[in-house]
Amino acid sequence: MYYIIYPILKLLSLIPLPILYLLSDFVYFLIYHVFGYRKKVVLNNLQTAFPEKSDIEREKIMKDFYHNLCDTFIEIIKLISWNKNEIVKRMHGNAEMFNQLYGKDQNIQLITGHFFNWELANVGMAAVCKLPFLGVYMPLSNKVMNRIFYNFRKKTGTILIAATDFKNDVSDYLNEQYALILIGDQNPGNPEKAYWLNFFNKPAPFVIGPERGAKQKNTVVLYADFYKLKRGYYEFNIELITTNPAEFKEGELTQLIVKKIEHSIRQRPANYLWSHRRWKYEWNESYRKLRID
Repeated sequence: MYYIIYPILKLLSLIPLPILYLLSDFVYFLIYHVFGYRKKVVLNNLQTAFPEKSDIEREKIMKDFYHNLCDTFIEIIKLISWNKNEIVKRMHGNAEMFNQLYGKDQNIQLITGHFFNWELANVGMAAVCKLPFLGVYMPLSNKVMNRIFYNFRKKTGTILIAATDFKNDVSDYLNEQYALILIGDQNPGNPEKAYWLNFFNKPAPFVIGPERGAKQKNTVVLYADFYKLKRGYYEFNIELITTNPAEFKEGELTQLIVKKIEHSIRQRPANYLWSHRRWKYEWNESYRKLRID
């Protein structure tokens, strides 16, 4: 099946981007106006995050979000054929923030959120990073698509680490300096083993691993924001959070990252993946000991 699907996607990826964006506009019409793909989830998320906005304002964010979502999948197809130079041209930013740490005695933990276009950000930042660039990913259940995604995700040098076997796979790289990119707004597998923080106007659980890993290994913690400048062109902005994660109390570092993610979303509300259920788990008092205020 791979040798049927991949050639089709490869041929699609060779179509000029302006034409593919026309396809994106058509898909937007279908998933938004015809099928209503996850519109209830998106609308509920926006009502939770932005109760102060009017229905018209939230609808505008929702429409822009769906346009960004469709463009992202078109750009993912283009990643199959784009080379490194094309990727660097389309995703650029202040790479000196992590490259100035090259050759130092600390590793880097680069944390970000579910912003558009996350796939282009992965290959774009890896293309300009001097350190081994480790990316944690969740394997897709479809083996054909998992193989296709795996191949283009590593085309600029990203070393892919499966989240399902992270501890074993990452051990091969612990003896050399590296930059590890993590998504800081992932839903934890178990809400009873998480930090509970206010995210916008509602408590939500956040994974503990990034903070504990940073403290145990004394890694430099950076925050990466990235966003669309125009169709097909993005910018990333990397900010230093700390060079001494041990100075933070339990949960404080995670809380700071969550505030950074929320600030980025408030600046560009349609740039966030609203179709995933950020408030999947409901708060109850049994989580009180995990609460970070």
